[in-house]
Amino acid sequence: MIDGRPRPGANGNEAFDEVLYEFRSVGAAVRVSAIDPKTNTEVIVIGSPAAGEAALCALARRKLQYVLAKRSRPTT
Repeated sequence: MIDGRPRPGANGNEAFDEVLYEFRSVGAAVRVSAIDPKTNTEVIVIGSPAAGEAALCALARRKLQYVLAKRSRPTT
């Protein structure tokens, strides 16, 4: 991260120094929180436990990347 904004990764995705994940069971689903500790930005996704932890983390990470990129865009 540079100046609190994500920097582009090698493949064009945002790169993070660290992302914190929290998993909670909600009925038959799993609620995954992804937090960027540098900006204190948190996003939440809900998914099937059958998807697996890696897939749910990837989904939450992509959503976090989207939210941070959207915040860093200039408004017109």
